[in-house]
Amino acid sequence: MGRSVALVGDSSGKYPSGNSLMVLGTEEVVLIDPSLAVHARGGPPESVDRILVSHAHEDHVVGLASFPAAHVHAHEDDLLGIRSLEGFMTIYGMPSDIALDWQAEVVAEFHYSPREDATGFVDGQRFDVGGTRIEVVHLPGHTRGHSGFLIEPDGVFFVADIDLSSFGPYYGDHWSDLEDFERAIERCRGIDARHYVTFHHKGVVSDRTEFLTALDQFRAVIDTREARLLAFLAQPRTMTEMVSHRIIYRPDTKLLFLDHVEKTSIAMHLRRMVRTGAVIEVEPGWYRTAA
Repeated sequence: MGRSVALVGDSSGKYPSGNSLMVLGTEEVVLIDPSLAVHARGGPPESVDRILVSHAHEDHVVGLASFPAAHVHAHEDDLLGIRSLEGFMTIYGMPSDIALDWQAEVVAEFHYSPREDATGFVDGQRFDVGGTRIEVVHLPGHTRGHSGFLIEPDGVFFVADIDLSSFGPYYGDHWSDLEDFERAIERCRGIDARHYVTFHHKGVVSDRTEFLTALDQFRAVIDTREARLLAFLAQPRTMTEMVSHRIIYRPDTKLLFLDHVEKTSIAMHLRRMVRTGAVIEVEPGWYRTAA
């Protein structure tokens, strides 16, 4: 991949690990999304001048304090999550009964440390690091500021957490947006690259047809979830019942934030289906399919 080097995490970057990307310019070395794997290895194999963060989630900002001399950048919409722990937790929007436990976990397990000196970037902004250019591609939905990076002349497109996983798109935070995520997927489809790098699971995909097929399968999970929800709403249901039914996760999944993610994600589908007339609210808090 030319001057771009994938730092592959454990199990191909399966969460909580991830696949960082190092870009070796003639003037600067850039690290994109420092992962648990990079942290466990004592840092990247080169001294880092600049860190680009695709979005403010725990597994993408591991040990930022380990790079005190590096300039840190994130999209301006996610910047508050890089600058302070309070801002970081705002993005998740978790209820108080789990928020403190999650906050403790991101500090202890993901070595979160704020970077008050971090600066924001915007869509289309370019970083010229000497013979290599990194262009920001804003891909919101996962978070408001979630972004990919197009590295030229290497022809590398780092798509971050549009990760092509079988789980599908994650839009379970307070700052997530289902329809923004769908538009972000379509934007990825329109960008022609020689290599596509995901932060999780796939790692490096060097065939465009393979990438597009995987992208379609990833996108189709949204429709599958919506179909499952519609089927469950054949009779009136409350949000509590929908969350317990597990539309997003498998029934046996155990996660601290599972109910929060289910509720947040289902609410997005529900709002859309009510808006389109596919679902009706038969009485306050009770929903069923319109047909």
